[in-house]
Amino acid sequence: MSAIEILQFITALSNNNNREWFLEHKSEFEAAKKAFDNLSSTLILEISKFDPEIKNVNAADCIFRIYRDIRFSHDKTPYKSHFAVFIATDGGRKSQRAGYYLHVDPAGCFIASGAWCPEPNLLKALRKSVYENIDEFNEIRNEKTFTNYFTNFYQQDKIKKIPAGFPKDFEEAELLKLKHYMVEYKLNDEMLCSKNFVQEIANIYKASYPLNRFLNYTIDECLKI
Repeated sequence: MSAIEILQFITALSNNNNREWFLEHKSEFEAAKKAFDNLSSTLILEISKFDPEIKNVNAADCIFRIYRDIRFSHDKTPYKSHFAVFIATDGGRKSQRAGYYLHVDPAGCFIASGAWCPEPNLLKALRKSVYENIDEFNEIRNEKTFTNYFTNFYQQDKIKKIPAGFPKDFEEAELLKLKHYMVEYKLNDEMLCSKNFVQEIANIYKASYPLNRFLNYTIDECLKI
């Protein structure tokens, strides 16, 4: 089963998001899940070729469950409308470290790399690291192989004013207002249909490896990993 076939199942599920339909098509879900599990395992192997820390990561720790927690949600649909995996050391999908994310969704498929929603102490440390090492950070984000795929960091939840403790005239002040040090690349149908899908997205991830290495140095120092 290819990435596009995984997408076809999740599209059908999103159009029939109820337990009755899911149980009737449980075998199709199991096939799609197995395919996504295998894809994730292969992706880990490909990423480990340039990021050796990923070598011993277990795919099962990285893949998000399809079942939604609806206990405190107004949306009572029982299943997510996407497959997703976050490949990172020290916890996989629960890791606080920067890593590699894949999102397969009928509303849009994409990959992302970096640190999403770091805890307050980590976010403060990352902002400080960016400020103190701005030349190195700019070199990473302006490198040609990086800009071939990534244009900007997530702007979601960005604060309006520069955080306390930093000079207001800092030339890269916008970088210190970020809540997520993560970049995204949208996947098109041609890539999803490709026999070399995993290798192609791993090559894009490779361009983001220097960013993750920069972020994880600070995260590890903060967490004392």
